[in-house]
Amino acid sequence: MLVRLNKFLADAGVCARRKADQLIQQGRVKVNGKPAKVGMLIDPSKDIVEVDGKIIKPERKRYLIFNKPCCVLTQLGKDPRGRKTLDEFLKKIPERVYPVGRLDYNTTGLLILTNDGELAQRILHPRYKLPKVYVALVEGRVHPKTLKQMKKGTELEDGFAKPDDVRIIRYEGDNTRLEITFHEGRKHIVKRFLAKFGHKVKELHRTQIGPIKLGKLPPGKMRDMTPQELNQLRHAVGLK
Repeated sequence: MLVRLNKFLADAGVCARRKADQLIQQGRVKVNGKPAKVGMLIDPSKDIVEVDGKIIKPERKRYLIFNKPCCVLTQLGKDPRGRKTLDEFLKKIPERVYPVGRLDYNTTGLLILTNDGELAQRILHPRYKLPKVYVALVEGRVHPKTLKQMKKGTELEDGFAKPDDVRIIRYEGDNTRLEITFHEGRKHIVKRFLAKFGHKVKELHRTQIGPIKLGKLPPGKMRDMTPQELNQLRHAVGLK
């Protein structure tokens, strides 16, 4: 399959696409021994790409499932305030993988990490309406009438919001544990939605994205997707 040279360099972890075009313009990139041109297409399985004389090989695609623990930032690199970031959990992963979307600092659960940019973009794109399932512990006992109102949706400051599904798992003293599903990814949508009904979120845990389920993976641990899981996910976002 033919791909743009700058995309190949970016996917291989050399640099961003814009920087790759600069390297090409500077004459530092060769394809099959000849100076490369901006915008050219290559076949990664056949063509030999060099940057400053070093042969660049396609980076292995990785698709990771991570159970993000509490109090970890969904970002790469160090935090100026010294908080934990994803870097601490990726030390044994040789590929440069990136989180698909994010979870809040105090939110736990399923996070997908990959270096497959096309798949990542489709997971996040609203066109594919991938459902995201959360378990939320909220303050107060949610009344069945309130649950019916939740299912009908409500107006938030940035527009109408309606969950794909919401149900009561159980009451825990004066609190309620809910399962709630949204296919859209507006910022803090679960917390804002539940707060609109007078139930502040105390704990939030994501259990599923599309066909991918967190299962019994312990907090702070990650694993590669199985071939079956990857095929199901690719199918869900229109990739064969």
